[in-house]
Amino acid sequence: MSLTSVLGLAFAIGIVAGLRSFTAPAAVCWAAHLGWLHLEGSKLAFLGTTTAVYISSALALVELVLDKQSWMAARTKPGPLIDRIIMGGLSGAAFCISAGQSITAGAISGGVGALVGTYGGYQARHRIVSNLKVPDLAVALVEDALALGGALLIVSRF
Repeated sequence: MSLTSVLGLAFAIGIVAGLRSFTAPAAVCWAAHLGWLHLEGSKLAFLGTTTAVYISSALALVELVLDKQSWMAARTKPGPLIDRIIMGGLSGAAFCISAGQSITAGAISGGVGALVGTYGGYQARHRIVSNLKVPDLAVALVEDALALGGALLIVSRF
């Protein structure tokens, strides 16, 4: 797979991390566990373990519920934003390791994708709710579906 293709996938999984921070690493863990991503012998080999799959999946499910709570901090606040960049970078790095490409390039591509996903998702959700007078919960559920479906599509392309 070409470097451009791998970085494109790293960027795309970063966008997913921007939408739902734990969905991207959960998808990467599952992909590594199923043998779709090849992380054996790398610094990120732990992502393919059963423990990582269970923990990341549980965190992703909890996030899907907590995202709907009104008391949760906006994704653009420093804490959630940093989390999304880290998760996007980690996920993007895994793609590049699997393809034998630069881990740094993958981490940067995933981190930038997370920024795009964070701010793009935030703006889209708020504009749809405001302009179309649609309940926030309905838009959040569509965003969940996009993040989950997008993550599955992205990891299955490898």
